[in-house]
Amino acid sequence: MHLIKPDDTIFIAGAGGMAGSAITRALQRADYGNSGKGGCLLTPNRQELNLLDDSAVINWMQTQQPDVVVLAAATVGGIEANRSRPADFLLQNIRIETNVIEASWRCGVRRHLFLGSSCIYPKMATQPICEESLLTGSLEPTNEWYAIAKIAGIKLGEALRLQHGFDSISLMPTNLYGPGDNYHSNNSHVLPALIRRFHEAKLRGDKAVTCWGSGKPLREFLHADDLGEACVFALERWDPSAADAPLDELGKPLSFLNVGTGIDLSIKQLAEQVARCVGFEGKIQWDTSKPDGTPKKQLNVRRLAEMGWEAKIKLDEGIKATYEEFKTKSTRTS
Repeated sequence: MHLIKPDDTIFIAGAGGMAGSAITRALQRADYGNSGKGGCLLTPNRQELNLLDDSAVINWMQTQQPDVVVLAAATVGGIEANRSRPADFLLQNIRIETNVIEASWRCGVRRHLFLGSSCIYPKMATQPICEESLLTGSLEPTNEWYAIAKIAGIKLGEALRLQHGFDSISLMPTNLYGPGDNYHSNNSHVLPALIRRFHEAKLRGDKAVTCWGSGKPLREFLHADDLGEACVFALERWDPSAADAPLDELGKPLSFLNVGTGIDLSIKQLAEQVARCVGFEGKIQWDTSKPDGTPKKQLNVRRLAEMGWEAKIKLDEGIKATYEEFKTKSTRTS
């Protein structure tokens, strides 16, 4: 028996973003939000609901009375955005999390899912990274503000579960990419940034492209649609209080689980793969004056796999589909 029902009203906070829209699509594929079965998906945009406004959030939740809440909204960006806007990443994310999570609890939401990030783990965590690594060491300085905010969200859900029995769970996805990604020249993450850089270099006929860092760091990438399926799977089947729920190394129930492919590659390999997909035939150069970030960040996804979920979209297939979407979007906006 599933822990969410076809006739549930489900609120996806951040449904307009890459992760939120993927979760919305996955819920629809699983026939949630079907009005014929009494279901409803609530996907307000920023103009309809300002998640930074605590009064607006609590009033909206009291009016809409959702049964299930998925918190996928966040202020996000790459290394440069984190470096230049640390206060935004800390303040805005903490406000969003406390507003939505507390309102969910106070308004009697039956089931809550918070979307974290693999950046919560220490920079030098043992690889592949297990859930137990949380708070065992220093964070990567290039994204510590975002990481601290995400840790606060995880711990708030955990605290409400411990003190008030609030059914809050969290998933920690690795680096995401896919439909709806951000391709901004300064604020995007590495994969969409590479897609845009190589695409524009190809159009200009450039003989070389310069990428940040040494190309040596290792990263893992998960297609957003795989994340959406993982979220539906967790909402339907993962009850941390169940006898067969995943336990940590001390035998205690876990309230957050890693989500990824369990496979990583170097940024250099990624750049070469993106260049091939785009059709850029020039030289790839590396600017070692720019920061590399964490040297390796590969998640241990054993626990979710043992529950029966695994990622399905291969990286080469995902990059190809993402590039096609990027070209379509670029054509519409040019």
